[in-house]
Amino acid sequence: MGYVAIKGGGRAIEGSHAAVEALRTAEGDAGSPLSLSAIEHQLRLLTSRVVSEGGLYHPRLAALAIKQMQGDTLEAAFALRAYRSTKPRLLEMPVQDTSKMRLIRRISSAFKDIPGGQMLGPTYDYALRLMRLDLADESPEAFRGVASRFMRQRPGADLPDTFPKVLDALRTEGLLPPLATRAPDAFDITREPLVFPVPRSAALATMARAETGSLLAIAYSNMRGYGDVHPTIAELRVGYLPVMLPHPVTGELIEAGEVLMTECEVVAMYESDDNDGPPVFTLGYGACFGHNEVKAIAMAILDRALQKGMRDGPSNPSEDPEFVLLHVDGVDSMGFASHYKMPHYVTFQSDMDRLRTTQGKAADTKGVPA
Repeated sequence: MGYVAIKGGGRAIEGSHAAVEALRTAEGDAGSPLSLSAIEHQLRLLTSRVVSEGGLYHPRLAALAIKQMQGDTLEAAFALRAYRSTKPRLLEMPVQDTSKMRLIRRISSAFKDIPGGQMLGPTYDYALRLMRLDLADESPEAFRGVASRFMRQRPGADLPDTFPKVLDALRTEGLLPPLATRAPDAFDITREPLVFPVPRSAALATMARAETGSLLAIAYSNMRGYGDVHPTIAELRVGYLPVMLPHPVTGELIEAGEVLMTECEVVAMYESDDNDGPPVFTLGYGACFGHNEVKAIAMAILDRALQKGMRDGPSNPSEDPEFVLLHVDGVDSMGFASHYKMPHYVTFQSDMDRLRTTQGKAADTKGVPA
């Protein structure tokens, strides 16, 4: 059996596209098109989410995708990934040193005082969740004055260029396992299929571009009792990471630019060292493009849970690599859900035929005298 061709489908699709564009500009003369700069900066957390889930660090293109898809983050991430797939791969980055981040925010819930000090930075953590009705009629003058007043205060003028990592202090005390002498080769999820079991690098790469809500939901199940990870955030940092690439001639690492990213390192329950050493804390790690703290925290919790599942076997869904990694990608999930909107006329006709036949047999059986 095959799907039945629909006459006039092309014209209907063109009309659907026109309707989408019409709704995008429904304000008519009273409205004005959103600039990409306005989306990128005024909706910076939305842009951060799309660059993270799209797996491509390009805030301006993410803003374009948001504008094109009218704020639908899943569709915007889909468009960004599709664009990335058209570009050639020039080289693979070496391992980057996140201790070199130019920080705008850095906190630890493990210690009151940390080397370099806590830096609250831009966050809603300490604000009341009340509607600011004054923003409904914000004037351009007042809008521009906010940033200028802030910059005149010269915040962070005396801050150092980099900050030490909190984990380094714990590792010096012998409370954490030593760092690996050589990082294993990273698994490329854009080139290789996930065939389980997969290495930890594949899990981290998958979660780094996973849909934020999906990650949070599964991590929350672990926090709520379907798991045993009760972590403490050793360090959460948001900042601009210098991207170091080898010079094409000399091979020397040079800074090619920087990317805004969020990194979270959590410390969980201690256990015996694999090499029969003293018990040490266990770690979970999360990192993603943009300013996206909830995603990085959820990723770190799931990383710790998946490590346990990979080692001892999963005892709950959040420890099962196959369950987690195959269900957190927003583009995949959206695609499968959306495919049900496509024509299923033939298969449903078959279902109806079977149901009618079954109903007929049931009626015949009931009509036969005992």
